[in-house]
Amino acid sequence: MRKQRRRRRSHALVGAVAVTAALGLAGCDVLGGSSASSGGKPRASRAVAVWDSSPASIAAVGDSITRGFDACTVLSDCPEVSWATGTSDQVDSLAVRLLGRAKAADHSWNYAVTGARMADLSGQLADAAVRRPQLVTVMVGANDACRTSVRAMTSVTAFRTQFEDAMDTLRKTLPKTQVYVASVPNLKRLWSEGRTNPLGKQVWKLGICPSMLRDADNLTNAATLRRDKVQQRVEDYNKVLEQVCAKDRRCRFDGGAVYDYRFGTDQLSHWDWFHPSTDGQSKLAAIAYRTITAKAP
Repeated sequence: MRKQRRRRRSHALVGAVAVTAALGLAGCDVLGGSSASSGGKPRASRAVAVWDSSPASIAAVGDSITRGFDACTVLSDCPEVSWATGTSDQVDSLAVRLLGRAKAADHSWNYAVTGARMADLSGQLADAAVRRPQLVTVMVGANDACRTSVRAMTSVTAFRTQFEDAMDTLRKTLPKTQVYVASVPNLKRLWSEGRTNPLGKQVWKLGICPSMLRDADNLTNAATLRRDKVQQRVEDYNKVLEQVCAKDRRCRFDGGAVYDYRFGTDQLSHWDWFHPSTDGQSKLAAIAYRTITAKAP
C-alpha cells in the first residue's frame, strides 16, 4: 500500500512539473499576460494601447478636398481652409484642434494634390515622411470613381494594391506614425443635392465627375444604372480602406463617417457644387477630430 501511495505521489508531482513547464514555454499566465523574464520582472502586456490622441505634428495627403479646392475662389486651391491643416478661423482645422493655432503653423504640412488618385498616394506619403509627422491624414478615392465613364474607374483590385503599397511605403520609413483614413464621400448624394441648383448643373456640364454627374436630370434606367455602379464602386473602395487600415494597429478608419454625413448645399462649393465649401471643410475637420480623439476606433 505504501509503495502504491508513493508511486501516486510521484506521478502527481511529475504531472504538476509538466504542466508548469508547458505554461512556462507558452509564455502566458491566467490573465493573458507574458511570463516573468529571467530577471524576475514581469514583461509588459501585449495589450498596450498604441494610439495617441494628442500627436505633436500632422501631415496631410490626398486630393483636391484636402487642398480646399474651389472653397475660396474659382478653380483654385485654398489650403488655408483645408479641413486637415488649414489656418482659417472659419474651419477650425484638425491641426488647429489638435496642436493649437500657434503650433499648427509650424508642425503641420499639406502634401495633397488636386486631381490625385490612389495611385499617387505612395509618392505623397514618401514626401510627407521626410517631415517625420506623428500623424498622417489620408483622404483619397473620389477621383478614382469620378472618371469619364464607368469603365474608366479604378478597379477595386488595383485600388487595394495601391493602398497597400502606399502603407508599406510609409511603414518602411515611419513604423510608428499614426494614420487617419477618411472614407470616400457619398457621390450619389452629391448628385441628388447638387442637381437642385440650376447653376450647379450647368457647371457640371464642364466635365465635373462625369461618371456620376453627367446628364444630371436624366432619370432613365440606363442613367440610374450608371450612377448605381459608381456608387457601388465608392462603397467597395471604402471597404478596402477599412480592411487595409484594420491590419495596421496604428491606423484608424473613420468608420464611414464622411460617407454617411448627410451634407446639403451649404456644405458644397458654390463655384462648382462638387467640392466642400468652407462650412463643408469645417464638418470634415470635426469628423476627423472625433475619430482621432475617441478612446476606441
